[in-house]
Formats: sequence, C-alpha cells, structure tokens
Amino acid sequence: MRIGAHNFSLQELAGSVGGWGILLPLVMGYVAVCGLNPSGIFVTFGLVNIILGLYYRLPLPLEPMKVIAVLAIAQAWSPSLIYASAFAMGILWLFFAATGMIVWFRKVTPNAVVRGIGLALGIMLFLQALKMLSSDWILGGAAVAVLLLSVKSRYAPGTLLIIGFGLLMVYLRGNFAAISPPAWQMPALTFFSLAEVWDSLLRGGLAQIPLTVTNAIILTATMIRTYWPGRADIHEQKLALNHGIINSIVPFFGGIPLCHGAGSLAGKRFFGARTGGGSIIEGLIQLVMGIYLAGSLVGIFHHFPLAILGAMLVFISFELAKSARGPCSVQETIPFLVTVIPAVFINMAAGFAAGLLAHYLCRQYRK
Repeated sequence: MRIGAHNFSLQELAGSVGGWGILLPLVMGYVAVCGLNPSGIFVTFGLVNIILGLYYRLPLPLEPMKVIAVLAIAQAWSPSLIYASAFAMGILWLFFAATGMIVWFRKVTPNAVVRGIGLALGIMLFLQALKMLSSDWILGGAAVAVLLLSVKSRYAPGTLLIIGFGLLMVYLRGNFAAISPPAWQMPALTFFSLAEVWDSLLRGGLAQIPLTVTNAIILTATMIRTYWPGRADIHEQKLALNHGIINSIVPFFGGIPLCHGAGSLAGKRFFGARTGGGSIIEGLIQLVMGIYLAGSLVGIFHHFPLAILGAMLVFISFELAKSARGPCSVQETIPFLVTVIPAVFINMAAGFAAGLLAHYLCRQYRK
C-alpha cells in the first residue's frame, strides 16, 4: 500500500527492523545494566522515527550513540547521567550546526577517510557479530542461512522470520513464564543536574564526537546521496541540526543519546526499506513496545538469543563495508589504509586523525 511518498509493505516492514541488530544489544544493556526504563527509550525512539519518516520521506536511520552506550554499560552509569549525556550532545550539536562547523568538517575530510571509516565500522560490526554468533553457532548459522535464502523475499522477509524464530526460542526454552505480562505504561519525566552534564562530556561525550562526525554525519550523508541521488537537501548541516534538536528533547522523557548512523541506514536499505514508510512502521512498533510492552521487554531482552542478533549484524556489516568502494590510486589508498587500521585497533578518533594527517602529508608531498 502506498500513501503519498510513503510505501507500506512487507519489504518496508522488514527494512524497518533491519538496523535492530545494532539497536537491541545496546538497549538491552541500558535496561539490564543501567536500570533504564524501556518505556522512555522506545516511546522517544518511536516518536522521533515517525517524525523523521514523515518529514524526510526516506528511511532515515536512528540509533543509540555507540561510544556513550558502550561506556555507560561498561561503567554502569546511573540513569540521570545517561540523560545528562544526551542533553550535552544536544547542546553540542546545536552549536556545531548553528556555527557551520560541521560544513568545515566536511570540507577538510577527504573521501578516502570517509571510506576508511565505513570499512572500519563494517569490520568492527562483523567482529561483534562473530562474538554474538559464538553464543550458539548452530542457531546463528541457521539464522544466517534463513537470511541468505529469504532476505529479498516479498512474502517472507528474512528479518521478520528470524525475529519471530527468536521469540519462539524464548518460548520453547520456557522463559516466557518469567516475563511480566503486557500492561499500559507511559514514560515518566526525567531530570538531571548541570554537574552531570559536564561529567558526561568528560566521561564519554567528547570521545563520541569523532564517531558522530564521521559515521552519523559525513558517511550517512554520503550514503544518502549514493542511494537517493535526488535528495541533495539532506546534507551534513541538516543532519547535525537533527542531532541537536533530538538530543535536547528526548532526555526529559527517558530517552537515550541518539544519532543517525551509516550502519542502520545500510541495514534498513539492505533488508528492503526505501521510503519514509519504513521509519514510520518502525516508529509505530516502538511506540507499542514502549507503551504496552515495556514491562515485558526487560525479560524478553534478557532471554532473546544473541546469535540471532549476530546473524543480522553479519549482513549489516557487509553492506556497510560496501561504502569503502572507490578510487584505488596511491594517493587515495594510503590515507584510506591509515584510517582503517587505527580505527579498528585503537578507536574511531585515532583513525580519523591519522587518516587526515596521511591525506594532507600525501598532498604536500605531491606539491
């Protein structure tokens, strides 16, 4: 069914959950380790996805900020510190968008570095997928096989099949008895202190900036121009402004730090989403999860097979790595490789800085 520029089909539905291999593990950690209420997370996620789908008419990606999420889960941050980190990111990205700094970032960042970041993210996601698959190689291998055979099916999209199979496994293992029954629940208002805003910046917010610049802004905008050549209106400064507005609002309703992301965009498109209908469908699913299933999700997340999420990540990682394709001249290859290696083995900021340095040294040498 098509309504205006939005398509609502099984393919859009499959694509709408195409990025959940990235989303679910991080949300699970936020809930299980940090004690966040899943109602606030999914309601804010859902509302933002619906607004993005309606406004941009594309499956614009939305995912948790990875650096902050990983640090928050590893260090067991308090809920208020997580909300404060989202607000800090909102203020920071409003500043970047208003001053035009993100345009400067784009001008000084060569395509070889952007491609290198894309490959590095693909490699990192693939390694994470292997860790998840290792929890149950047989189940994970079966999920990969199902995706290979049915990912492009019009009537039985692979992502829907394996998510349904994962829920079936939870049931067959007898874990549904320990899960709270569905009940209506609305997210509560949440607050934090100014001291926590600053503390969150020092703990993880500043480290998040290079990844957001490269993955959520530059690489996402580049992929949009590749997949939808006519949408030049979705540029880096607009994506930066989105980050600022979203993160300035969601933490007051139990939301987590959010950003766009090349991985989620690759997953959505690979699994079938092509229009804003994919984002709208995803948002509606998340609203139901946040308002009606929040109490049940805590138990479901605890028991859902990680191997199935890992199978989804395998395909997303390969799709994301495709963004690394491009010129193979020596002048392009050196900064490309210099970006990839430290990005994978150290962190994204190190790869970004090393790639920029290599690019400008090569350019100076040519002169």
